[in-house]
Amino acid sequence: MLLQWPGAPALRARFATADACYPVSSDCDLQLSADGLANGAIQFNGQQLGYQRLLLALSANELANCDGLAALRVLLSPFAVGEAEQPILLVLSPGLAAPTAVYWADQGNNAARLLLFEGEVLRGLALQNCDDAVDFFYSAVGTVAAPDTRHLLALGPEPWAAAHRLTSRGKPMNKQKLLVIGNGMVGHHFLESLVDGGGMQRYDVTVLCGEPEPAYDRVHLSEFFSGRTAEDLSLVTPGFFEESGITLRTGARVASVDPAACIAELESGESFEYDRLVLATGSYPFVPPIPGNDGEHCFVYRTLTDLEAMRASAASSKVGVVVGGGLLGLEAANALQNLGLDTHVVEFAPRLMPVQLDDGGGAMLRRKISELGITVHCATATEQIVPGESARYRMEFAGGEYLETDMICFSAGIRPWDQLAREAGLDIGERGGITVNNACQTSDPNIYAIGECALWGGRIFGLVAPGYQMARTAASVLLDEEAAFTGADMSTKLKLLGVDVCSIGDAHGASAGAKTYSYTDEVAGVYRRINISEDGKTLLGAILVGDAQGYDQLLQYCLNGIELPAEPDTLILPARDGAAISLAPGQLPAAATVCSCHNVTKGDIVGALDGGCVSVGEVRDCTAASTGCGGCAQMLKDIVNAELAERGVEISTAICEHFPHTRQELFHLVRVGQIQTFAELLKKHGRGRGCDICKPAVASILAANWNDYVLEQPHLGLQDTNDRYLANMQKDGSYSVVPRVPGGEITPDQLIAIGEVGKKYQLYTKITGGQRIDLFGARLEQLPAIWGELIDAGLETGHAYGKAVRTVKSCVGSTWCRYGVQDSVSMALRIEHRYKGLRAPHKLKFAVSGCTRECAEAQSKDIGVIATENGWNLYVCGNGGMKPRHADLFAVDLDDETLIAYIDRVLMFYVATADRLQRTARWLENLEGGLDYLKQVVIEDSLGLAAELEQRMGAVVDTYQCEWATTLEDPERLRLFQGFVNSEAEDEHIMFVEERGQIRPAREDEREAPVVVVEDVA
Repeated sequence: MLLQWPGAPALRARFATADACYPVSSDCDLQLSADGLANGAIQFNGQQLGYQRLLLALSANELANCDGLAALRVLLSPFAVGEAEQPILLVLSPGLAAPTAVYWADQGNNAARLLLFEGEVLRGLALQNCDDAVDFFYSAVGTVAAPDTRHLLALGPEPWAAAHRLTSRGKPMNKQKLLVIGNGMVGHHFLESLVDGGGMQRYDVTVLCGEPEPAYDRVHLSEFFSGRTAEDLSLVTPGFFEESGITLRTGARVASVDPAACIAELESGESFEYDRLVLATGSYPFVPPIPGNDGEHCFVYRTLTDLEAMRASAASSKVGVVVGGGLLGLEAANALQNLGLDTHVVEFAPRLMPVQLDDGGGAMLRRKISELGITVHCATATEQIVPGESARYRMEFAGGEYLETDMICFSAGIRPWDQLAREAGLDIGERGGITVNNACQTSDPNIYAIGECALWGGRIFGLVAPGYQMARTAASVLLDEEAAFTGADMSTKLKLLGVDVCSIGDAHGASAGAKTYSYTDEVAGVYRRINISEDGKTLLGAILVGDAQGYDQLLQYCLNGIELPAEPDTLILPARDGAAISLAPGQLPAAATVCSCHNVTKGDIVGALDGGCVSVGEVRDCTAASTGCGGCAQMLKDIVNAELAERGVEISTAICEHFPHTRQELFHLVRVGQIQTFAELLKKHGRGRGCDICKPAVASILAANWNDYVLEQPHLGLQDTNDRYLANMQKDGSYSVVPRVPGGEITPDQLIAIGEVGKKYQLYTKITGGQRIDLFGARLEQLPAIWGELIDAGLETGHAYGKAVRTVKSCVGSTWCRYGVQDSVSMALRIEHRYKGLRAPHKLKFAVSGCTRECAEAQSKDIGVIATENGWNLYVCGNGGMKPRHADLFAVDLDDETLIAYIDRVLMFYVATADRLQRTARWLENLEGGLDYLKQVVIEDSLGLAAELEQRMGAVVDTYQCEWATTLEDPERLRLFQGFVNSEAEDEHIMFVEERGQIRPAREDEREAPVVVVEDVA
């Protein structure tokens, strides 16, 4: 045993492992052995923990009493001087067992000593009585002939801060009191910047937070209604305040600030002195002065408390209105729709998001949002709010029109929260906002203002990225570093109710001489516009609605003045001859800003790679790029991959930032580890909370392996909308119903049942190319009743909503056709019933033809079977659609059992090795060795997997369940299918128009015009 402190009564620091920080107290048992030093492991309270850096603090007394190897005591003997309680800090890395040389330096009266253990690399550091660990380290390293100091520099800011707090124990602190009012996103970023810069050595920091919770993510606030908790939204790293030494007071509302006395007083009467003050008070929602705007069910959309109140109100409401069609207004509309309300947006301006979008972009956004079931009222002014007749309130508009609603959310813009500064006598802008200079200082040099409360150059910056820039500037200035805020790029990349909306630079083309290109695709729902300089060489601004593709490159053209291509319209038009114009990462200058939120340039990214990072995740952790709004994620990935390729480094194929694995690797981890849930997989092999990429992919993997009911609680949150409601959502918010018709064979009774359901619920009915019957126009609340009737008729789910087997198309074969040589219908039925429960990386379509005339078009399917006089020919990996591929002939003249065995093996090998959302056609094209290799695996059993693949498929077959039948037996799951959280009423917003004897969704103009609309059905 090298070091052992049973009980460790005088140990006063923490040791940091690779996973967490653990406080060392009087009731712990810490043991460190020679083997542990070599292997990077420590025994703590009987548990073995691995470490990357080990931070130990002990006194001279404890050092003298250490049992174990004498070598370490000899090495540390220069520190066993002075008072017995003098603290010593020891930083160890794995492998420190037998250092070959010792260097140490004495800084005179300060008695600061540096101990370097030299081996193949620099291994450890000890500091005693050092006022400034960082400064001392840099000065001392210059006098030491150490072979490599970079190893220690990788320790990061927190160990240095810990060193300073430890070694300054008992000495006069001489720290200034820094008071921060506000702990929103910008205020917290300021604290992180201050800590990272070593500011805790100079300042005693207190934060006064008016809300009951510390900083949380307001950008994704609406996700609170889709299941994310306050803890999920928190921006505070666990232990941040405790480890940094910052004092946080929540629920502490400041009543006044006295700049002359340097005191801030709370509403409770408690006061706080300060030397420096940072105002990060943010903004408050503007509520238009409309009579009746103060009703019990009238809200603003700003805090978690606001959202809690809205959720409570929604429980007794059917209709909700958002006043304001800007960014926050549309986020609020998303929240109301998530609460199950019939949602309206009322905007005074003639278009949505009038600041970011032009008329064309606003019109496209309105159209796409209307298709999602939200009613938009533009150019509408509310004159008063009075009691309603059919709802709680009536909103009376100018011109005599009105709208009845049960709750109202005001999101008509923000105003800077400058009241404290105004009453304190600080300079305030004419229209509000605390005036600041380039250093973010107010008219009082000891008071700073950052974020939405600050007015710089006559402007309020209402986005998070400029606020973060202000936060970094103020932190740097407080640390006496050169820094200045000189304005910010206001470009935004958003996804509002699932619709991409991007605005870059001079989006409206207001610059002198600006020229405009615009492109509209009403079929795809896409609008693009770019504004270029008069000479055609520079991009001034851009707008993208409906498709964010190209945002990253357009932003870089705009921010960095990169010369445009000869035909600038190619940047927004569909690709010509299949080749789109793109801006390569190599074209970006080193000074190009990639992440505006954290001010990360391309040069910073390259520097992180030069410093040893070898993946997007590592660069993200090092630079914080893409951890703000996330809009630069793709550009970050492109730059990192391009730079790594130039260095000859293999590029990461991780499925996303939360798992350092491909889909195939995740599949095997789930299989080998018998992992049953996403949470278990994330804990063992991932990090963070997951995302829209990895969650559905893992859901598919879990289903393919264990075939659990997809709406079980552990799996429910992983499903997309279609899988969640076991139906395909259509453009107007209604759903389609697709019962399985195996092989295209259906009994008259089943056909009558489908017809009766279509007639009873007035559904649009269509026979598909895959020999199924689609029923369109079902409301969410109607789905259980419809499926109850279909299941009673002997039908079952067709899995049309899932990445699963969709259809097995067949001809009538030898039973009826004079050309048929095999019973194709029977084989189609056998195949469909066998594979109908299989979840896969993408949808699967099969076909069986009874002869080589190929009436079922089997050679255009993922699995195609064609009858011959001697058996069956098997074709694999074809598909139609946008990129058609003819299937490859895999094996000929197979008997029934061999055919099924080969299909089992092909499908399970595909499920286990394909990428997410990869069709079988692309999978085979990318499979090393191609068709010949697949034949070796499946037919020749070259990998010895044949029996296992068949066994896996057998498990899927044995555990099949009709998901709708299971759902109908579970009252808890049936609650998912209520159109409103508090009512079983129908969604009256969904409207249909009769055409050709059937219904179709009403167009926007038909909703507003007096047309004949199909009445609601029971």
